[in-house]
Amino acid sequence: MSNSSLPSAQYLKDYQAPVFGVDTIELTVFLDDHKTKVISKVRYLKQLEGEQVLRLNGEQQTLLEVKLAGVTLNAEQYQLTDEELVITTHLSEFELEITTEIDPANNSSLEGLYKSGGAFCTQCEAQGFRKITYYLDRPDVLAKYTTHIIGNKSIYPHMLSNGNKIEEVALDDGLTKVTWQDPYPKPSYLFALVAGDFDVLEDNFTTASGRKVDLALFVDKGNLSRAPFAMESLKKSMAWDESRFGLEYDLDIYMIVAVDFFNMGAMENKGLNVFNSKCVLADSKSATDADYLMIESIVGHEYFHNWTGNRITCRDWFQLSLKEGLTVFRDQEFSMDLGSRAHNRIEQVKVMRSHQFAEDAGPMSHPIRPESVIEMNNFYTVTVYDKGAEVIRMLHSILGEQGFQAGMKLYVERHDGHAVTCDDFVAAMQDANTEHDLTLFKLWYSQSGTPNVNANMHYDKANKKLTIKLSQVTAPTADQVDKKALHIPVNTAFFDQSGQPMNLGGQYQHVLNLTANEQTFEFESVEEQPLVSFLRDFSAPVQFSFDYSDEELTKLIIAETSDYTRWELAQQLYIKHIKLAVSNNDYVFPTAILTCIEQVIGKDSADPQITAELLKVPGFSTLLAEYKHADVDAILAAQDKFTRFLANGLANKLTKVIAENAPSEYIFNATAMAKRAFRNAALNLLSYSDDKQVADLISNQYYHSDNMTDSLAALKAGSTKDDSLFKTLMADFENKWTGDPLVMDKWLALCASHEHQDVLANILELESHRDFTLDNPNRVRALYGNFAMNNPAQFHRKDGAGYRFLTDKLIQLNEINPQVAARLITPLIQVGNLDGARKLVVKKELTRLNNTPNLSKDLFEKVTKCLETTLAG
Repeated sequence: MSNSSLPSAQYLKDYQAPVFGVDTIELTVFLDDHKTKVISKVRYLKQLEGEQVLRLNGEQQTLLEVKLAGVTLNAEQYQLTDEELVITTHLSEFELEITTEIDPANNSSLEGLYKSGGAFCTQCEAQGFRKITYYLDRPDVLAKYTTHIIGNKSIYPHMLSNGNKIEEVALDDGLTKVTWQDPYPKPSYLFALVAGDFDVLEDNFTTASGRKVDLALFVDKGNLSRAPFAMESLKKSMAWDESRFGLEYDLDIYMIVAVDFFNMGAMENKGLNVFNSKCVLADSKSATDADYLMIESIVGHEYFHNWTGNRITCRDWFQLSLKEGLTVFRDQEFSMDLGSRAHNRIEQVKVMRSHQFAEDAGPMSHPIRPESVIEMNNFYTVTVYDKGAEVIRMLHSILGEQGFQAGMKLYVERHDGHAVTCDDFVAAMQDANTEHDLTLFKLWYSQSGTPNVNANMHYDKANKKLTIKLSQVTAPTADQVDKKALHIPVNTAFFDQSGQPMNLGGQYQHVLNLTANEQTFEFESVEEQPLVSFLRDFSAPVQFSFDYSDEELTKLIIAETSDYTRWELAQQLYIKHIKLAVSNNDYVFPTAILTCIEQVIGKDSADPQITAELLKVPGFSTLLAEYKHADVDAILAAQDKFTRFLANGLANKLTKVIAENAPSEYIFNATAMAKRAFRNAALNLLSYSDDKQVADLISNQYYHSDNMTDSLAALKAGSTKDDSLFKTLMADFENKWTGDPLVMDKWLALCASHEHQDVLANILELESHRDFTLDNPNRVRALYGNFAMNNPAQFHRKDGAGYRFLTDKLIQLNEINPQVAARLITPLIQVGNLDGARKLVVKKELTRLNNTPNLSKDLFEKVTKCLETTLAG
């Protein structure tokens, strides 16, 4: 494409408020597979001085008629392009009626209105509404919506939209008109419409003020038995938001619809959430414990958006973390209040270490409030969501629960019904907590990159004085060169040499607030040199380094009172020795590691779910982040060697754990889940050992399992232990579950992540499997995504076959669903740590992709940024 036709960036600094606002919008949608007619009647109000030009967004639709103030316009009275309808008017208030036609059945992008498995469905965030009608498709234009859906009720018995249902009328020709009205102003990205034939699970919830809210969960026919857990999660979410945040639901009905074709996990449309079916459907036969926890979390997340996202929304898409970072924090707290805080914290930090730090170090680095973007869908990142949540968590730590809640209350009072910015949120927190100065803290919103914090410690025995020096540096990133010092709260605890908490100044835990490039903290009357545990509970999203000896680490692992931090210290110990093995093929791992882990396993007070995490070796992406120019093969070899060292050294202990936690009839509760986690982690680690009896343990667990958690754990262990066993078990699983797409996603994922030299040939064969289709994002992520993300040995093959394979698939997906392709490309652009030879292969593949005709904006932005930064030269 020519330079003039290249997609251009949009910038936060260029934001301008809309000249025209909207009072009300009335939509009439005549359902048809290929010729859905949409009539929009919008009341526009001029709200700023300036040009009399109304620029409406619109794509991939046929314009049939335009009426301005009741008068039909001819083609000379407006301008129509592929992306805009432009109308010039001198009126300050007017109704604009636009009639368009769209083709939902052929909308493979799954944005706007599309057909999914026989049902009509919408996805409008971020900019999908413009594929439905011409409109001011931006988050700072809020309006009250009335939606009329006209269709054949015998085919589509459930015709749904936002708000409350106010009318249903039978029309001629067997058609029915259903009308919904949303009393709360909202932006277009929160519009939703669903029409189809579903099974429905109904329930209700009584709010704190005594209002009865009807609840309805719509699922594909035959899946009703898998819906109750999501419904219970919704009711728990509603009760939790009232008790923890004092926020009550506001409509008469709350609906969730589960569809199999969906780009995201779920969408918080006002009163009508649309969910990916994998985030709703669960029973013990088909869903794992992890699936249950995910469903609980995502149901909570979308419900919590009712206030932090819907009632208060973002002014522009650069403020996305305003709603997403805050709501992720809220759903994390929901999960932590309901379950294990430590286990949830471990899972949260794994995402940061494995994915967000890599994003910070890659070509798509950006602050949680980005400065520029080409394609809005590329804003939906782990930085905006997960790092955004970590920034909110730091704010909560600084202000405390009471101060944070005071800030939340003020935020809601000030901004209910408005589209606001991240600065508005911080201002509410500041004004509610005047004893704190959040000026420096705000820099977290605008500075990208992962800070590196280093600690040095000196103990003056003669004067009983402890000195800790902290320093911070944030390396230049692809989007920013100059970095400033941030406010970094470093949660620190002290233990004596026997492992007991050690009070310094009356307490054993302190928050060291690092606010400069270097800072010194001194403690007097310290009776002995302490063991110091830094960055407890991951109190800031930073890379932290302190030169621990093995003795200090093993003592702290035993001593720690924070279960999360015990896991963190064990990870540090593992990484330290894996790195030593990377640089020395003959390195012998110290047995002190085994002794330490055995002691933790043997502690009566140990949480089995946390102990299970100690049996897991750091993943490849975590290890890769330790290097600037990594030897992939050496890392994988050292990781495998260390895993086998643990497996053989702990074999007797692991066998005992498996026996003592023998499975019983499945029940989903914290105790049973922790036992399964412990046993399955032990089984997985033991599969790396030389013990030939493990194959029998794996086979026995698989064939006698009454739940998906144990079945899948056996399959994963089998993939490591024995190819023949794995093949046999996988054939049995396929035969049992073929035709159940969500379960077969798990099977596809295991096939793709199996570290076998023939995996690429196997994946190509699987493309013709009856349970795979390139049109479905879930299937694509299960097969291609798991290969690229979870099969490093084959993806990073020296011959480049893995890179070429993924590039081929991205070229195919570019024509079908660019949004899915853009998310799938991540492991192909986060290659800054690879060796030079592999980078050259990646560069060749990305150049090939960049030369693809009609490359989407989604992919163009990511490919060009990588070629211009990480792979430049």
